[in-house]
Amino acid sequence: ANPIRRVVTLLQQMQEKITEEGKTAEKLANKFFCQCETGVADLKESITSGKQKIEHDSSALEEVKGAKAQLAQELEQHKADREDAKDALAKATALREKEAGIFAKDSADYKTNLAALGKAITALEKGAAGGFLQTTSAARLRQLTVDMDISSVDRDMLTAFLTTSSSDSEGYAPQSGQVVGILKQMKDTMEKDLAEITATEEQAVKDYEGLSAAKTKEIEANGAAIESKTERHGKVGMEIVALQEDLDDTSKALLDDKKFLADLEQNCATKQQEWEERSKIRADELVALAETIKLINDDDALELFKKTLPSPSLLQTSVAGTEVRRRALGALRAAKRSTDPRLDAVMLALSGRSTGTFDKVLKMIDEMVALLGKEQSDDDDKKAYCESALDKAEDEKKALDQQAADLEKAMADAKEEIATLTEEIAALVAGIKALDKSVAEATEQRKAENAEYKETMAADKAAKELIGVAKNRLNKFYNP
Repeated sequence: ANPIRRVVTLLQQMQEKITEEGKTAEKLANKFFCQCETGVADLKESITSGKQKIEHDSSALEEVKGAKAQLAQELEQHKADREDAKDALAKATALREKEAGIFAKDSADYKTNLAALGKAITALEKGAAGGFLQTTSAARLRQLTVDMDISSVDRDMLTAFLTTSSSDSEGYAPQSGQVVGILKQMKDTMEKDLAEITATEEQAVKDYEGLSAAKTKEIEANGAAIESKTERHGKVGMEIVALQEDLDDTSKALLDDKKFLADLEQNCATKQQEWEERSKIRADELVALAETIKLINDDDALELFKKTLPSPSLLQTSVAGTEVRRRALGALRAAKRSTDPRLDAVMLALSGRSTGTFDKVLKMIDEMVALLGKEQSDDDDKKAYCESALDKAEDEKKALDQQAADLEKAMADAKEEIATLTEEIAALVAGIKALDKSVAEATEQRKAENAEYKETMAADKAAKELIGVAKNRLNKFYNP
């Protein structure tokens, strides 16, 4: 076989091998660049979503902070309103007690005076004025003539009657009818005044009860509002903490995504540039192989190569060259461990019979050694790059582990703060309930005192009616 044909075959095999390697590398590159595009698109979408979430969370945080401030203001207003209602109720209670004391004193005075007037009228009507003038009722009547608003004529007549001695009073008949008339008029006036102050007292009691009920209801309503809004205030505070943590996490994730996007775009651009350079080198190599094959596979070139074949006169030289090729081929076969097709091509060239082929084989071996050296240098560079990438990945992992530890600590601190706030809210709620209980007990006590007062007034009224019945019964006997 023609050794030139073998060389052409070797070059064609190399051309096919490089083409196949190019196709495989192109598939892998296309997958890598597709992942770059997908990763970049996903990161951009994540960054956009993160920005929108930060904007939404920031707006929500401002709204919740405003709601918290509004709740705090409303709580202060409710507390102030409750204290105002309690103060108004206390003042109304003190005023009612004072008015009740004044009424009790005035009512007792009126009743005492009415009793004295009744006795005086009865004594005069029976003609027993002398005995009456010696009683305490007469002394009360004398003071009454001084204090009561009556005409000077009536006062002088009553004074004259009350200063008459007991012996003279027995014959005091001419003006007794006028005195009785004055006394009865005084009695009617006092009874009218007593009825008026009694009606005024009853109305005051009724007004106080209405005011007390309204203020008590207001206090209870404010207490319920304070309890409800305090609970809402605590929940809003927890919501603010959650929003702040979410906003912080989203901001950190956004920064990480931006950093990762920048690294990914840079790495993808670098890989794209490297791929373009490798593709250009591969294309140049294929062009060189194609031109070389065309050059040595031409008919004129083949005819020229035939003329260079060895002649019989060079048989000894050919035999020596054949022995060398045989030894080299045996060495390659004994040491063959690689599947590199270029070694197969060298072995194929050594198997030829052309005397000039061995020089070409030596040249191919030198080129192969140079190429292997270049590949070894490239492998060393790739190994250094991989080691650098691994170191960088380990550093990033340590940084992420530290961030995770910081987040766990922040979560623990937030949980502890939430527990403290919960305990404080519970203490405040307990204090409010105790205060409401005290107000309820004071209200019940006031109601009991008011009921006792009403019962006393009813008893006084019944006693008065009983005295009136007894008086009428006596009048039937003494003044039929």
